[in-house]
Amino acid sequence: MVRIFRSRLLQKAAGATLLWAALAAHAAVPAVVDIEQLTSPELKARIAAGTTIVLVPIGGTEQSGPHIVLGKHNVRAHALAGEIARRLGNAVVAPVVAYVPEGSINPPAAHMRFTGTLSIPDATFESLLEATARSFKQHGFHDVFFLGDHGGYQKSEQKVADKLNREWKNDPSCRVHALLDYYDVTQGAFIDTLKKKGYSPAEIGTHAGLNDTALSLAVDKSLVRADVLAKGADLDVAHGVHGDPRRATAEIGELGVKEIVDTSVASIQRAVAAKR
Repeated sequence: MVRIFRSRLLQKAAGATLLWAALAAHAAVPAVVDIEQLTSPELKARIAAGTTIVLVPIGGTEQSGPHIVLGKHNVRAHALAGEIARRLGNAVVAPVVAYVPEGSINPPAAHMRFTGTLSIPDATFESLLEATARSFKQHGFHDVFFLGDHGGYQKSEQKVADKLNREWKNDPSCRVHALLDYYDVTQGAFIDTLKKKGYSPAEIGTHAGLNDTALSLAVDKSLVRADVLAKGADLDVAHGVHGDPRRATAEIGELGVKEIVDTSVASIQRAVAAKR
């Protein structure tokens, strides 16, 4: 009798150990936040359970000098939106908008002068954002946030949000937000951080310089050609670089990533809590 009792006790202990192992393994798996990785019923269940915020990461396909890949904005926007969504706990991430206005195609202007940059008209871009927000409202989301990784189309994000919120002013079920803080922090707080660490404005730059390159390294080192950066050749305005990226590191960029995520999470929480 004692032998049977001991055997059952051991079985229960083994079962408990397996259960804890399973729970620990489950807890270690990051929550899926990309809607592209969910089925339609899974997303519907998430919304019904309170995941009512959707982040729309907006990138762009453009040149960033000879040392950063053309999809920099897309990779960054997707990675940062994912981190922000996981921090919020009640948000998911839409597919990245990779086609954005980059200026005149013919004759080519601005980044369009460099091979690989893709540009669409402002009206097309705004129409895409508008239809995206309308789709998410239709599916039951309460708050749609545009997160733009590029400075050139921030006004378009706000324009679309204002238009839809005016149209839906008598329907509080959904609001659209242009999360301008997401981009502004890279041009304000992060710049101040870099200056305090001794980097000059000439190094920090405005496009593909130290700021831009460090953020890219922090998100994904494969975005930056280390050999080109080390040589330092052609890292100038004539080759699409505004700033000096040679001292950029992932460690510096991680400071910027933290500021972007912290600022964005706080801004989203304030916006969602505001009276409709």
